[in-house]
Amino acid sequence: MSLDRRAELGEFLRSRRARLRPEEVGLPDYGSRRRVPGLRREELAMVAGVSVDHYVRLEQGRTLHFSESVLDAVAQALRLNPVERDHLYRLARPWSGEEPDGEQQVRPGLRRLLDAACDVPAYVVGRGTNVLAWNSLAAALITDFGALPPRERNLARLVFLDEGMRELYEDWPAKAADVVAYLRLDAARNPGDEAITALLAELGDDAEFRKYWDKHELKDKTHGRYVYLHPVVGRLDLGFETLRLPDDPDQALIMHTTEADSASATALQLLATWRESTASSPLR
Repeated sequence: MSLDRRAELGEFLRSRRARLRPEEVGLPDYGSRRRVPGLRREELAMVAGVSVDHYVRLEQGRTLHFSESVLDAVAQALRLNPVERDHLYRLARPWSGEEPDGEQQVRPGLRRLLDAACDVPAYVVGRGTNVLAWNSLAAALITDFGALPPRERNLARLVFLDEGMRELYEDWPAKAADVVAYLRLDAARNPGDEAITALLAELGDDAEFRKYWDKHELKDKTHGRYVYLHPVVGRLDLGFETLRLPDDPDQALIMHTTEADSASATALQLLATWRESTASSPLR
C-alpha cells in the first residue's frame, strides 16, 4: 500500500461525493433509480459551477494543474472542512518531488522540557506518527518506548499491531480511526517519505487498518481526550493538547492533562509513583 497522489485524489473526491445527499444541495432525489450513493459527477459539477469534463478530469487525476477558483468551487460544493480543503489542494497541485530532510532529531531543550513535565504524560510525535521522545510518565501510561526497537516506536503500528493497545483504550475503534486520519494527512504532506511508504505497506496487510484507511478520513492532531484502562492504576480520563514546533511543524509535543482533584488525577499520581518504584534504567 502506498499513497499514489492521483489515485488518492480520485478516491478522496468520490468518498466526499458519496456522503452528500441530493436534497442537501437543492437537487431532486430519484430514490431507488440512483445507482451510486450520494451525488453523481455531473450533479457535483453543476453545484460547483464547473463543466462536467473539467470535474471528471480532476477526479480522474488526468492533470494536476487546476486553478484556485475551480478547487475552491469544488471544495465548497463538497462542503469540505478546512483540513479536507487543504488536502484537496495538496493532492491537486504538482508535487515538487523533494523528499523530507532525513531522520528527525529532537532538540536537547525539548527533551529537557519533557523531563521537567514530570506530572503529566508527554511525548513528541514526528512524521508518520513516529514517537521521537517521551517522558517517564508517557512510557508508564502507553508503553515503554525505550524497550522497543526504533522502528516500532510508532503510534499507528502500535495501535494496530500491538494487542495490548486494544486493552489500553476504552474506545479503541475511536483511537484507531483518529490515528489513521492523522497518518493519512501526514502521508499526503510528505509524499516522498520512504519510512511512511514502508509503514503503509506493512499496515496494509491488516484488515482492520484497511477498513479505516478506505474511509478517507482526515484529522489534524490538535486537542481532545481519551479514556485509558491502565492495567495497574485503572481508568484515566485524560485530555490532550498539541503544540507544534514553529521551526519544525512536522514535530508535535503532545501533553495529557486531567481535572484537579478528580479520580483520574489521583490515578495519574499513583501511576507516577508506580513508575518511580519500577524504573531501573534510562528510557532513552
